[in-house]
Amino acid sequence: MTEPGPAAAAKPGLNQPRPDKPDTLRLFFALWPDDTTRDALNRTGKWLHQHWGGRRMHADTLHLTLAFLGSTPAGQLDDLAACADTVRADAFELALDRPGYWRHNRIGWLGASRTPPQYAELASALNAALQAAGYSIDARPQVPHVTLLRNTAGGEPPACVPVCWSVGDFVLAASRTEAEGARYEVIRRWRLT
Repeated sequence: MTEPGPAAAAKPGLNQPRPDKPDTLRLFFALWPDDTTRDALNRTGKWLHQHWGGRRMHADTLHLTLAFLGSTPAGQLDDLAACADTVRADAFELALDRPGYWRHNRIGWLGASRTPPQYAELASALNAALQAAGYSIDARPQVPHVTLLRNTAGGEPPACVPVCWSVGDFVLAASRTEAEGARYEVIRRWRLT
């Protein structure tokens, strides 16, 4: 039997990290819009951009965060999925009808003037499961919103057409930063009843 040469030893193996498999992922749970909802959110983003300026979010990145985990070891994906598997929640209708602006981080967003109880139950159940598994969660009250603009001057919120979203599932997603901005990948989905 011959010993592997230097070229063979340089290839990623069982004990070496693979360049295409990151050790950590920037993860979050979210509501992910269907195509129709995404188009409506994107139109609202264009409308707000005309009034407030800033940098519009890419249409394919629009989402509503339920729980932000941040930099997480890739090996914990199964644990996170197990947390989400325990969540039982009903599907619901979400009316995003209130544009807003946060001066401290210069974000323009579209939120709900009325939070459906099913949304609160979903967010609460998911965060409780994550906390029980040892993940740190943001204890602040949930403010359901979709970020549409970054680095915006903001101003008086203009009236806009409400976006009606039939929420039927939630996702675990990963974020990676590229030169043109953040890109997101849905890792797994969970249906709501």
